Amino acid sequence: MLTPPSSRRRLGRPVSSRAADGVVKRIISLSGVLAIVILAAIGIFLGLNAVRALHDVGFWTMATGTEWYPTIAEPRFGFVPLLAGSAAVTLTALLLSVPVSIAAALFISEFANRRVKDVAKSIIEFMAAVPSVVYGLVGIAIVVPWVKETFELDSGLSALSGAIVLAFMIAPTIVSISEDALHAVPDELRQGSLALGNTRWQTSYKVVLPSASSGILAAVMLGMGRAIGETMAVLMLTGNAARIPGSLFDSVRTITGTIAAEMGSVVQGGLHQSVLFALGLVLFSITFAINLVADLVLEKQRKRWRR
Repeated sequence: MLTPPSSRRRLGRPVSSRAADGVVKRIISLSGVLAIVILAAIGIFLGLNAVRALHDVGFWTMATGTEWYPTIAEPRFGFVPLLAGSAAVTLTALLLSVPVSIAAALFISEFANRRVKDVAKSIIEFMAAVPSVVYGLVGIAIVVPWVKETFELDSGLSALSGAIVLAFMIAPTIVSISEDALHAVPDELRQGSLALGNTRWQTSYKVVLPSASSGILAAVMLGMGRAIGETMAVLMLTGNAARIPGSLFDSVRTITGTIAAEMGSVVQGGLHQSVLFALGLVLFSITFAINLVADLVLEKQRKRWRR
């Protein structure tokens, strides 16, 4: 018996849909493999260019050295001042940004009406799109003089100035991901808490926040990765003194600031350039580890809500 044309068209649609799904799946799979290959290639590239530094200076010597004088007769390539500067700026930025960012995410997710939520998300997206050099210029014009006058310092170019501006820069990342984690909490939990007599605020901090804790932790870790990798703003605001800071009011130099400031003036193929590649390899390893842990935490939360 012949199949009517209309029936053939109806039967043909699922076949074409399955074919399209197969093509899309292959493209996605290839994209994932390509991303892994590119990531591995970056690591290999950094490692190959850092071989001379690892051989002539030694990783342990660089990792434990407390002095960074790359241009003297007997150069010293100690990573400790740079690691300390990055840690001081990043951790202070997190301390300043995380409480406000989580509070903003909680307000947007649980208390804001539709209009306010749309406006707030637009502002957050705009903040994320602002170039880092613009944040640096704003910091030079406003934050640095304020820090200098408020704390009566000789110079406002310090770890604190860099951390304040960096706190604004990482806030969009933390707010956006935290809001998504809070929004993903099932409404049944909220309704059950309200049915037991809790207020919206009590429901938010007793039920919603603990339920979304994994996603919020991942947001904080991704914000940390963003802070560690920031270059231009910290290069403009921290004073670029390669020394171990005694306080947040001291000038510091970060890993990214060192690479950006010195890579353009080194001898191609020289020891100094190789050391900077070794420093980049350290930064790459740190950011990779932070983002990997954040992804694992997010995946844990997804599995939790699939049950």
